[in-house]
Amino acid sequence: MKIPRAPHRFTISPAEAIAVQRRLAGRVAIRALEGRPRWLAGVDCAFSADGARCVAAVVLWDRETKQAVETRTAWRPLRFPYVPGLLSFREAPAILAALRRLRASPDALLVDGHGYAHPRRFGIACHLGVLVGIPTVGVAKSRLCGTHAEPGARRGARAPLTQDGAEIGSVLRTREGSKPIFVSIGHLVDLASAEAIVLSADGGNRLPEPTRLADRAVAMSKRRHATRHPKPGLSL
Repeated sequence: MKIPRAPHRFTISPAEAIAVQRRLAGRVAIRALEGRPRWLAGVDCAFSADGARCVAAVVLWDRETKQAVETRTAWRPLRFPYVPGLLSFREAPAILAALRRLRASPDALLVDGHGYAHPRRFGIACHLGVLVGIPTVGVAKSRLCGTHAEPGARRGARAPLTQDGAEIGSVLRTREGSKPIFVSIGHLVDLASAEAIVLSADGGNRLPEPTRLADRAVAMSKRRHATRHPKPGLSL
């Protein structure tokens, strides 16, 4: 997959990163998506046990056949500290490397993280969407900001996630009997389109199937990495 070079560096200070977010937030395009994209890429990340490296996985999933057709992973050194709200500066280099290894281009990205539901309206899903230039949705397991009521119990029930009187995302029930997830706009979608993409990526689990498979892929890669690079003094 061909991806343009990022218009900024990732090895910068937190203050510079916040300035980048504020500058790029103006590039987020919110629009209704026509039809349902077929080829969905689920994106997830994990970190090595020593906290020195990040691994990203991208799983390309066919919505019509409900099958994964391609899985790519990439490891990159961590160059940015942990700062709440600046997740993309830690994870994006590895994610972009994994995306570049895809043979086919996805129609949309489902990112494990927030998009517009972010203090500066520019979470990792927005950041990746702007850099990659395709429809992107943020799918998170927990809330970063905003308030909400509990959605109904049935699959597809939703409640608005709001902050300062504005709707910044939704709390969506993807499986009856499971906790809801937090859905927000990343780029080139509106909230209704984002929810429709998430619900269409159903594999019978709480998480959309592409991101669930990406989570499994990073876990497998992390286990292999730990076997090859054990901590000093650890006997395997």
